[in-house]
Amino acid sequence: MSKDSLVKGTLILALAALVARVLGVVQRIPLVYLIGDTGMATFGIAFNIYTPLLTIATAGIPSALSKLVSEKMELGQYAEADRIYQAAVRFALVAGLVMTALLIVLAPWYGEQISKDPDAVMSIRALAPALLLFPLIAMMRGYFQGRQMMMPNGMSQIIEQIARLITGVGLAFLLLEIGWGHVWAVAGASFGGVMGSVGAVAVLMWYMLKLRREDAREGIIQAAKEGRAAAEAVSYKRIYANIFRVSVPIVLFSMTVPLIYFIDSSTVISLLEGQMGYGSAKELLGILAGRAQSLAGIPIILAIALSQSIVPIVSSAYARKDMAQVRQQAAKALQLSVITGLPVVLAIAIAARPINTMLFPMDQFKYLVNENGNGIIAFLTVTAMFQIVMQTSGSILMGMGHMRPLVVNVFIGLACKLVGSYLLAPSFGIYGIMSATALCFIVMMVLNLWVLRRKVEYVIYPPRKWLGIAATTCIIVAVCLPLEWLTHRTITWFPDKLDALVSGAITGGVAILLYPLLLMASRVYTRENAEDLPPAVRKLLAKLGRLVGMGKRA
Repeated sequence: MSKDSLVKGTLILALAALVARVLGVVQRIPLVYLIGDTGMATFGIAFNIYTPLLTIATAGIPSALSKLVSEKMELGQYAEADRIYQAAVRFALVAGLVMTALLIVLAPWYGEQISKDPDAVMSIRALAPALLLFPLIAMMRGYFQGRQMMMPNGMSQIIEQIARLITGVGLAFLLLEIGWGHVWAVAGASFGGVMGSVGAVAVLMWYMLKLRREDAREGIIQAAKEGRAAAEAVSYKRIYANIFRVSVPIVLFSMTVPLIYFIDSSTVISLLEGQMGYGSAKELLGILAGRAQSLAGIPIILAIALSQSIVPIVSSAYARKDMAQVRQQAAKALQLSVITGLPVVLAIAIAARPINTMLFPMDQFKYLVNENGNGIIAFLTVTAMFQIVMQTSGSILMGMGHMRPLVVNVFIGLACKLVGSYLLAPSFGIYGIMSATALCFIVMMVLNLWVLRRKVEYVIYPPRKWLGIAATTCIIVAVCLPLEWLTHRTITWFPDKLDALVSGAITGGVAILLYPLLLMASRVYTRENAEDLPPAVRKLLAKLGRLVGMGKRA
């Protein structure tokens, strides 16, 4: 398994993450039909308390492991790299046991007292055993990232989601059929996460055995044996000190989005039930957690892939003191995050109504009258653009080892989220809560870019290209919003779901097609920009470029 470049590694992870994200959405579609939006609120509460605890259980070590292993392998210190990995695995096994027990014990307190949903207790406990394996999975993925091998991570994500989908939907259906009720059905859906962990660890173990055989052929294992005595002279205590010095800031940065969702799961009902009643507040949380968060997570797929790919590459260049390479990779990562995230954000936000109608039931609301989720999906998806740049810039700072500013930026951003939610919810309801999320992302994004600019003289795009991107966005919105309105009112030939499918495909398809054409026409994208892309993508873009007469240079 050869090393992957930034673009290749990013494409592997992005494609795998896209498949995994689609499978995640596919899982939620039948679940919404089976357990309703109130059931999805309970399901979301379980996962939104589980995710921060998983992040704490891994303590940011996967990203730290990726960084440290990359540096050691670059310097030929193979035994040191193996010893760091062994220390990480030991930590994962202990942390998994502790966090599983903690989640089981704390489930009643969180479900009944904090989230105000007693039904969540069983779902939280059903999901808790996943914490036994996922810290180990995270360490193995971090090690592969440090070796700049992204395929094991991508395949494990896909198998994890397949196992989660089959188990979660299957158990929810079965438990409802035998008459055990919605509380048990939601718990069965949550248990899918446990089976996902089993599938993921099996895939990673297979790739690890394959990697060890290749290391043996290439002499890496023999070199590690020769250097073992020197490596073992470094105590685990010292290794953990080095790991945690790097990982503690990373875990705080990595917890930003899970903490935002955790804050929402913990506060939405209590903030809104005084305005609209408990039932309506819980249904709104179900829309946010079950529909909007899953769809708004699609545009950030590339940012996550970039984040995972950029850390070891920047770390290697930074270890060599190759600042020109650091500058080049930082600029390229930020360019890719902006240029590839924007069209997906636009397509989903503009086509929110047909997507929501096509994927989810629109007649299950028991309490809501004027809200069906379209606006919530569109609004939260737009905020994803800020999240994309925030995550990518933060990952570049991680690779360069500038951890302290990340910690400060996380605390400032989360403070904005908390204060904003409490200030805006009374006047703007759920949209005030989502506005606080956008504010958090914007503040962290600006602070990350400001810190990065002080360290590296990068340029994402010159002003003329930013104007071209802005013009492209405005034209797409001006064309596609009326198009969505028109198709919604004129395409009434089929059942509602099929009408929505046609309307969404036309609206989203036009947005996606217009995007590269307008970028080429405005010379934001030129043939020179395609040099790092795969041949098939270059050929497709070349054909589109001929339609608008794209020159070789900006």
